[in-house]
Amino acid sequence: MQVVDGLHRLKAARVRGDTKISARFIDGAESDAFVLAVEANIRHGLPLSLADRKRAAVQIIGTHPQWSDRRVASATGISAGTVADLRRRGGEGGNGARIGRDGRIRPVDSSERRKLAADLIRNDPGLSLRQVAKQVGISPETVRDVRGRLERGESPTPDGSRRLRTKPDPLSLTETDLGHSLDRERLTVLERLKADPALRLSEVGRILLRMLAMHSMDGQEWERILHGVPPHLYGVVAGFARDHARVWAGFADHLESRATDLAAR
Repeated sequence: MQVVDGLHRLKAARVRGDTKISARFIDGAESDAFVLAVEANIRHGLPLSLADRKRAAVQIIGTHPQWSDRRVASATGISAGTVADLRRRGGEGGNGARIGRDGRIRPVDSSERRKLAADLIRNDPGLSLRQVAKQVGISPETVRDVRGRLERGESPTPDGSRRLRTKPDPLSLTETDLGHSLDRERLTVLERLKADPALRLSEVGRILLRMLAMHSMDGQEWERILHGVPPHLYGVVAGFARDHARVWAGFADHLESRATDLAAR
C-alpha cells in the first residue's frame, strides 16, 4: 500500500476531509514501483532535478541491469549516453543482451548484425528498414544508421574506422547539425507538397504540411530555441525530443514499407 505518485494530492484530500479518492493500484515489486514513481515525477510541473534523475538512473541500473540504456533514459529523463556513462562508472558491463523500450531483447554488441545488415542493403537497396531489421535481429533505427554510414562511405560499425569529427559545443549548433531544413532541394520539394491538392485540400494533408513546415526552420532559429530552453528542463525537453524523433522515424519506416509493398505489386 505504498503511494507511488500523488502524496501531496492524498494529503490535500485528507485536509479537505475526503473519505474516498480515485486511485490506480499496481501489483509489482518495490523496484518496479520506484521506476513508476520516477517516470511520474519527470513529467509533471515540478520535475526532478538532474542530480536526482542521475541518482534514480543509478538505482534503476542496479535493479534492472537487463534494461537497455535507452529504456533507462526514457524512465529517468536523461540521455542514453549519460546512462551508459553511469553504467560504466558503476562497473556494470551489462549482459550479452538487453531489453529495449519495445520489450525486445537485443545484443549489446551488434557489430556482426550490423555487418549482415550492410550486406543485405548492398545486395538489395530496395529493402525497407523494417525488412532488414527483421532479418538480422536489430532495430530499424540501427539499420537506418548502417544505411547512412554506407552512403557516407563509412564502416557499418562504429569501430573507429569512420571519419573523425570534432565534438560540437552542445549549445553552438551549426547548419550541419540542424541544417536539413536549409537544403534548397528539400525546401523546393516542400513547396511542391504545399501546392499538391491531395494534401492541401484535405484536413489530414494540411496537418502533415504544418508539421513538415514547423520542422523546416533554419539553423539559426533552431539555435535560438536551443538557447531558450531553461537549464532545469534540459533533460525533460531532450526526452520529449527523442520521443518525437522516434515517432517520426517509425512514421518514415511505415511509409517506406508501404512504398516497397506498392512497388512489389
